[in-house]
Amino acid sequence: MLNSIESPPVLDRKSLPDSLKYAYLGPNETLTVIIASCLTTEQEDKVLAVLKDHKEAIGWSVAYLKGISPSICMHQIFCEDGAKPFRDTQRRLNPNMREVVKNEIVKWLDAALFTLPLTANELVPLR
Repeated sequence: MLNSIESPPVLDRKSLPDSLKYAYLGPNETLTVIIASCLTTEQEDKVLAVLKDHKEAIGWSVAYLKGISPSICMHQIFCEDGAKPFRDTQRRLNPNMREVVKNEIVKWLDAALFTLPLTANELVPLR
């Protein structure tokens, strides 16, 4: 892997909110950082000086972060070509069946076939 300072990665620059702006630590607009746009020129120079002094410590891409596997930070959803994403509708019982299920659960509670847990970690005893 090449050193990111010697061969900086090419990044897509997206539009930023008015409160932020791009600044560069390397020549020819390389080693991009995002800073607050409300800083005075003096403050901006101080921030950039500190960042330039420690630019070896900055992970310029996920691949450069030591100890973190890029596969943990990224994921892919594999789909067939031409597949369109869709969202299933919420499933509900019709009102008549909901009442039947509710009555059945009440019967089970009365018969002590199971108990409702008081906490998320509590075990539910079954008979």
